[in-house]
Amino acid sequence: MAMRRVRRPGAHLVTEAQRSKSADISYRERRYLIMMAIRVVCFVVAVVVFAKGGGWLTAIPAVGAIVIPYFAVVFANGGREPSSTKGFRAYEPNLPAVYHPPGGDSVDEGTGGGQTDRRGYGDGRMQGND
Repeated sequence: MAMRRVRRPGAHLVTEAQRSKSADISYRERRYLIMMAIRVVCFVVAVVVFAKGGGWLTAIPAVGAIVIPYFAVVFANGGREPSSTKGFRAYEPNLPAVYHPPGGDSVDEGTGGGQTDRRGYGDGRMQGND
């Protein structure tokens, strides 16, 4: 009795592998610390510009010091994102086919759905004077 091996659809490449979980966490921690360091620099610049009488120019680094923590936390908590969209497909709705009447005759919309004669009158009736 011979055993058959079931083959997988394709080979996996090392270059397609995701980062390890610890490498991913350390990457996110490093990115968070860099962003928070930029925030500290913005805060110090805002204080110095305010002390020198910079007026409205103080708002530029102050806004950076206020906004950066939000983005730092969002990026740090983002988790492991898929590295490619290989497994995703676009949504394609399952719509019914367009109805074509049998015999290839198309119904003229202006006559209420009946047959028309050569002059364009509906239902084959002669209208008007002959």
